[in-house]
Amino acid sequence: MCGIVGFIGREQAAPILLEGLSRLEYRGYDSAGVAVFDAEAGALSVHKAKGRLQVLSEQLHGGADLNSTIGVGHTRWATHGAPSDVNSHPQVSRSGKIAVVHNGIIENYAELKAFLMNQGVPFTSETDTEVVAQLIEYFYEGDLLAAVGRVLRRIEGAYALGILCADCPDRIVAVRKDSPLVLGYGEGCSFIASDVTAILRHTRRVGYMEDGELAVLTREGIQCYNHLMQPIEKEIATVDWEVDAAEKGGYEHFMFKEIMEQPDALRRCVSPRIREGEVVFEDFSLSGSYIKAMSRIYIVACGSSYHVGMVGKYHLERLTRIPVEVALGSEFRYMDPIVDEHTLVIVISQSGETLDTMAALREARRLGGHILSIVNVVGSSIARESDQVLYTWAGPEIAVATTKAYTTQLALLSLLALWLGKQLGTVPEEDYRAMVTAFQELPGKMEEVLAHRDGIQYFASQYFNHNSIFFIGRNLDYALGLEGSLKLKEISYIHSEAYASGELKHGTISLIEDGTLVVALGTYGRLFAKAMSNVVEVKARGADVLALTTESHREEMARTADAVMTIPDTHELLLPSLGVVPLQLFAYYVALMRGCDIDKPRNLAKSVTVE
Repeated sequence: MCGIVGFIGREQAAPILLEGLSRLEYRGYDSAGVAVFDAEAGALSVHKAKGRLQVLSEQLHGGADLNSTIGVGHTRWATHGAPSDVNSHPQVSRSGKIAVVHNGIIENYAELKAFLMNQGVPFTSETDTEVVAQLIEYFYEGDLLAAVGRVLRRIEGAYALGILCADCPDRIVAVRKDSPLVLGYGEGCSFIASDVTAILRHTRRVGYMEDGELAVLTREGIQCYNHLMQPIEKEIATVDWEVDAAEKGGYEHFMFKEIMEQPDALRRCVSPRIREGEVVFEDFSLSGSYIKAMSRIYIVACGSSYHVGMVGKYHLERLTRIPVEVALGSEFRYMDPIVDEHTLVIVISQSGETLDTMAALREARRLGGHILSIVNVVGSSIARESDQVLYTWAGPEIAVATTKAYTTQLALLSLLALWLGKQLGTVPEEDYRAMVTAFQELPGKMEEVLAHRDGIQYFASQYFNHNSIFFIGRNLDYALGLEGSLKLKEISYIHSEAYASGELKHGTISLIEDGTLVVALGTYGRLFAKAMSNVVEVKARGADVLALTTESHREEMARTADAVMTIPDTHELLLPSLGVVPLQLFAYYVALMRGCDIDKPRNLAKSVTVE
């Protein structure tokens, strides 16, 4: 959940560490710190501060105060111990000889801490990370790698570690298990980082550490080892997108920039996969015999990706006639899933590092399922561990609240459903042609929605002071409402819930009272009459209704609803792809008017790598 940056080279390290950490702020954090080797003192110099990175940067005058060419930095979300200077990373051993930055959770830290305290080792923080630093020093007898190896055999959980030792000022040791860590190969320098965005200004040559691997970074290069401490050759990739793609480019917030980038992201995702009127997937293959033998499809994901799966279930079942179950990544392992060699398991993750989803993937593979992942980050853990992978090609997404990753995931899953239906012969040719055309028109229609954003901003100005908002819809609109509600709550902090409209009379309508804002979704033409009935129902209880429908139903909806947002008409299965955009904009403008920190909402992180 946090950010790690490490550097060893010939330049001053601290400014590079602080600049890298600033590019990881989107991941979420509540404190920051750096550790460097002070050559004059012959010791590690550690500096930490609760709060924003700017606090630490000002204390260190942008890093100019620290004259060192090796160091590690960290931005922390509190898990073990409240946010404080003491609990911030780097954590150090009792002598100050070892400094550690850590993402993840050491599950058996209490047992290890009790052991060390019985040996007379004092602790200063409440963190699980300090256990790692103290344990390395406990085992250290002059060979840092040997000490780290002994520690790795004893700790349990998820971790990405960056380790400095005052006795070894010519190296950084990095370790990874179930938490992402990227290696950067520079000229006369080496890097580690949680995300490539942190080091892209300095190098485009990167390597992705696998679980159980250890790396030693020096000025001359990086040597990697497997879990048996045998040297291995690491494949080096070249990042081909520009650093400007991870900057605001004149927009006030990354989230707004990424909302506006969605038409282009869709073009990158969809256009190469439609050729001469046919859906074509060159980046993966499922044999015809496997497709025909499929008996069940699971979609496994968390958060917004789970909502993509909810929409995808409707698409897949309608177009393939194969039963589909959508499971939360955090629940999949515990539900005794029915998975065998005839089960296709579609795993969806923006980062490709979501820990719960990764654990579900491994369980599905153990049970014999065929794993197809939909991810945005090339070379991510989920992509590497899947049988097949489809990349969304959305480009870097920096805001914590996902927008373009959601829309590209949804488009790709819908394309996949159409392709599978064609292979199975379950999609009439006329419907297939209509959907292909609709896919090709989708980016242009999304641009139409974005062009009318001023109207959505006006509605936000009318409703931003509500403290509880309900989204209602049926079928695809219900699945869409789940994402609209999540967007609103995660960046504006307004209590919001999404309900299937047909469930109102089964209890939830008791929450509706005079002045309650209900966002009523009525884009799905087949059920528009039902949607109107529910609008009438909540209006009768005193609700204010902000509706979302298609242009062809605007007039009818406006007769009852208090305000109406519209999207262009398109193929009914692609309506959620357009409908989500007004809901993203509504959430953004509401949060803006409430003065919220839109790109870095409280308590949230971009890549959730702890359970």
